[in-house]
Amino acid sequence: MKKIKLKNCNKEFTIGKIVCIGRNYLEHIKELGNEISEKPVIFLKPSSALIFSGEKILHPTFSENMHHEIELVLLIGNRIKNASLQEAEESIIGYAVGLDMTLRDLQDKLKSKGHPWTIAKCFDTSAVVSEFISKEDYQITLEEKISLKVNDVIKQDEKLNLMMFKPAEIVEYLSTFMTLEEGDLIFTGTPKGVGKVVRGDKLVGSIDNIGRLEVTVE
Repeated sequence: MKKIKLKNCNKEFTIGKIVCIGRNYLEHIKELGNEISEKPVIFLKPSSALIFSGEKILHPTFSENMHHEIELVLLIGNRIKNASLQEAEESIIGYAVGLDMTLRDLQDKLKSKGHPWTIAKCFDTSAVVSEFISKEDYQITLEEKISLKVNDVIKQDEKLNLMMFKPAEIVEYLSTFMTLEEGDLIFTGTPKGVGKVVRGDKLVGSIDNIGRLEVTVE
């Protein structure tokens, strides 16, 4: 079982569910030609998909079009169900930088058939996180810049305030469908600029005052 620690904290958290939000930035929705949703789009990744900054993303042999998606990641600190907005906010105890790697060719093929696109999202090394910072150490404002470089070229560069659904709203909404528990991670969606990566690429992602991650693709 995979565990994480908050920066400046000795307590370990066992990773539970990895819950992901899709289509949370308007310009990203437009760049992929998707429909705008009135509610967050939800999908899951297994904890086995998780790796950490400094490790390697393994490019699956069954895809020719793997995309990078840089995201803010939330760490849940207590069990909640049908939470109020305030309870949702209080349940978020940490933040990290994350990468949601997506097999776009498989995703498009599955969507065209009306099938779930789990296979395009759940493969090993498809979820990357930086070190987590405690909310006690830093209060997020959503004015922070989120960015990603591929081989030193900026590909994604936006502010978190462009999220259609904000962190506490996401947690509140998720808790109406599933119990959220200590150690669950929530990926909050990616801004515009997603694109293909290939073996040998170096990816560096960051969020102001939150953290930084660095991985290579092999």
